[in-house]
Amino acid sequence: MIDARQLTKRYGEKTAVDGLEFVVKPGTVTGFLGPNGAGKSTTMRMVVGLDAPTSGSVTVNGHRYGRHRAPLQEVGALLEAKSIHPGRSAYHHLRALALTHGIPRRRVEEVVDIAGLSGVARKRAGSFSLGMGQRLGIAAALLGDPQTVMLDEPVNGLDPEGVLWIRNLLTSLAEEGRTVFVSSHLMSEMALVADHLIVVGRGRLLADTTVRDLVREAGGDTVRVATQDPARLRDVLAGPGVDVTGRIGSEELQVTGLTAREIGLTAAEHGIALFELSTRQVSLEEAFMNLTRDAVEYHGSTTGTRTVESVGRLA
Repeated sequence: MIDARQLTKRYGEKTAVDGLEFVVKPGTVTGFLGPNGAGKSTTMRMVVGLDAPTSGSVTVNGHRYGRHRAPLQEVGALLEAKSIHPGRSAYHHLRALALTHGIPRRRVEEVVDIAGLSGVARKRAGSFSLGMGQRLGIAAALLGDPQTVMLDEPVNGLDPEGVLWIRNLLTSLAEEGRTVFVSSHLMSEMALVADHLIVVGRGRLLADTTVRDLVREAGGDTVRVATQDPARLRDVLAGPGVDVTGRIGSEELQVTGLTAREIGLTAAEHGIALFELSTRQVSLEEAFMNLTRDAVEYHGSTTGTRTVESVGRLA
């Protein structure tokens, strides 16, 4: 478990992390999200003692990282995949780590196999592609068979097979009861693998929630329905957890809390003709962008936007 309490880091006048409080629990994959410059990497560095907090604290399994007698066996971290000697082979890099932490040789061979490095283990790491470097960094994070695994952008440079591998790896680690804390800018991957989310912006906590709840709060699945009798349809759809909105004089209604199928069946039961029934699904990316809109430090120019909808028209 990772426990941050009023965690703060300042560099001169710049506050990179501002009073963060969160708990990363075992048995689940927790996604760590935020725009560039949000303080994610700084936070992760403080977890493993590479940066000292200006104030506040962060512990792993009840102790600061540096207080653990065998830290590599408590938390395995990937923060910078290419931070290895380029002239050393993947195997000898892992073997050197193992020797300094009392980890047996057989574990080196195990993580080489887990990371899919068997065919290149004796090659110099300096010749590795970005994806192979990522695999080596993940192998090093797993070397101590830690109960807590923390990975910063682990899918960078991985091909589709590698992305599927890391997805399955994260899920299996959580199923084993380990604490899994992973940052990523790929919202599609976070939507597939993460159970819980911690979202930060400008160093501050923006959300500590589940993927489902974040998407729901951003609008969830909104159904657009068009009918000649919107007032009557609004009445028959009304109920707990159902929100129906629409402009006065318009035939269109926006409905949340019911599926398109439920709306269609209810309308049919009451003899209400529908002209259109369409579902707009809010993605995790949309929910994230909505939440962090005011916390983005670096803006690019845009030439347009595109919304994807799943539409079914009724004849």
